[in-house]
Amino acid sequence: MSPSSTSFSSLPLSPATQDNLRRLGYLEMTPIQAASLPAALQGRDVIAQAKTGSGKTAAFALSLLARLDAGQPALQALVLCPTRELAEQVTLEIRRLARAEDNVKVVTLAGGAPLRGQATSLAHGAHVAVGTPGRVIDHLVRETLRLDALNTLVLDEADRMLDMGFVDDIKKIARGCPRDRQTLLFSATYPEGIAKLAAQFLREPVTVKVQAQHGADHIEQRWYEVTEDERLPAVARLLAHFRPASTLVFCNTKARCRALAELLRAQGVAALALHGDLDQRERDQTLIKFANGSCTVLVATDVAARGLDVAGLAAVVNADVPADPEQHVHRIGRTGRAGQTGLALCLASLDEMGAVGRIELLQRRAPAWHPLAELTPAPGGRQLPAMATVHIQAGRKDKIRPGDVLGALTADLGYTREQVGRIDINEFATYVAVARDVATEAVARLNGGRIKGRSVKARLL
Repeated sequence: MSPSSTSFSSLPLSPATQDNLRRLGYLEMTPIQAASLPAALQGRDVIAQAKTGSGKTAAFALSLLARLDAGQPALQALVLCPTRELAEQVTLEIRRLARAEDNVKVVTLAGGAPLRGQATSLAHGAHVAVGTPGRVIDHLVRETLRLDALNTLVLDEADRMLDMGFVDDIKKIARGCPRDRQTLLFSATYPEGIAKLAAQFLREPVTVKVQAQHGADHIEQRWYEVTEDERLPAVARLLAHFRPASTLVFCNTKARCRALAELLRAQGVAALALHGDLDQRERDQTLIKFANGSCTVLVATDVAARGLDVAGLAAVVNADVPADPEQHVHRIGRTGRAGQTGLALCLASLDEMGAVGRIELLQRRAPAWHPLAELTPAPGGRQLPAMATVHIQAGRKDKIRPGDVLGALTADLGYTREQVGRIDINEFATYVAVARDVATEAVARLNGGRIKGRSVKARLL
């Protein structure tokens, strides 16, 4: 069966990049990725109109990384952003997506950090720079930044950069880039200034436009007013009442993310936290356990959850109201996909009602408020995940394939196909979901058996 046109596996990306995307939880492309990536990967210039939170960063990052030669110690891609905060976010995202390649160096060129440190990073052979126009100009004037080897220029949130008065800086930077470069322009709106800029610096661009989905009918949104003291316990009450099979809970801060995950685990909920303080191995294992059904609740910050797309997500809970109403639309759009119905449960305090009002204006619908008092635990007691994750100490380096693991568990050890779930294989490790009631036994039998003719070490994750 060929991969769907919205699957990342349908793109002409290297096997290592495809594997990294799976490990990061990137399964299905967002609409802007599906619309822009094929043309961008062909080397075409692209104008993409898409809102914040639409997945646009991965759309341009995967394209510029595909054109990169990590063995050449020269700057080959430049991403211009309107603010330092966005530049830092984009840098993090590119680094995550670049993990498949050896030694890709990404540097942020923005205010708030000394010029000297940035100049040193550039001198040591940075491949990608992400920066604000003003700081990039500073480095060009000081000749600490060279653009002669550049093959990709990205203008991210171009309309905001124009609103902030960066148009002359952008023109100066673009004129300093090689004429045969690829240019990718991303903008939420398409005012006359953007059209003029595009006409000046893009060559026969492909234009794509994706509308934000404002309050899709197949997502039921329910709002609950809470005090600060009620907020975290209210999330536990929502989960006990609705008992969704899989839930993504959003928090605005890492501290709240950690506190909520701890509270839920103390109440017997199989919850894990996903935030920027996790190292890469912890992040990989957390995403694998959530995607394969070994964990029913993932508590995440917006930045940590970027790009995460889990099939069949039953519910999204907003423990906090995001300041940006577009972010709310992006959060709740993780559920109710592929024709399924979804549930979005949102908590708000009196201090957040201004943000709720902005969401109401964007969605053109009034919030449906419900009392906390209606939340009562559903019958059936604690809800344990159906699956558990077995970690096998062998991976791609050992020529292990999913069929080898499935065969060992079914043909060799006699488990049914239904007792074996998702199988994830990375460089040195394999993760396989097995039915919870046989997981401990399966680990013992794997340790006493063989996969592909060799003995392996297995443990319950």
